[in-house]
Amino acid sequence: MDRETRIAWLVDHNQRPRHRGKLPGADASVPGGNPGCGDVITMFLKAQEGEDRVAAVRCDGVGCTLSQAAAAILAERMNRLKPTFADVLAFSYEEMLDLLGRDIASSRPQCATLALGTLKGAVKTVEMNRKLRAAGHTEEEIAELRRAIAAQAEGTGLVIGEGAEQAARSAPASIS
Repeated sequence: MDRETRIAWLVDHNQRPRHRGKLPGADASVPGGNPGCGDVITMFLKAQEGEDRVAAVRCDGVGCTLSQAAAAILAERMNRLKPTFADVLAFSYEEMLDLLGRDIASSRPQCATLALGTLKGAVKTVEMNRKLRAAGHTEEEIAELRRAIAAQAEGTGLVIGEGAEQAARSAPASIS
């Protein structure tokens, strides 16, 4: 795809996002934020029953054209491929930049990869919740553990999970 076509593709996904909005019955709803420019993405993940595989992904958020288009493109890809959790976690940030068009996305890599980092967070959330439930933890105990983990990640750049929206919204306005 040439540069002009790729830009049109990104703009189209921003203006007419696919797989946008909450996902009923999601196993994970994970927000991600980019304090550098104020982008916010929430990735919703439904796992295949009894499998470590994606059943469905949706996204929602606000921010620059690149971050929002990247989320829609990633959700579309996940819904088409139905990858295993291992495949999602192995999908690199470099591969995401290539998918979006490195010549376009490399100038704003945090915007381009926010959705992928957030989706990886959703996969890890589902995996951890399954293990914690199997170990006998309550939903309240699991939520408390998540808050503690989020507090440890403060100040590290992109914010995934608890506090992501607040961190991103306290940033200066982004340029679309």
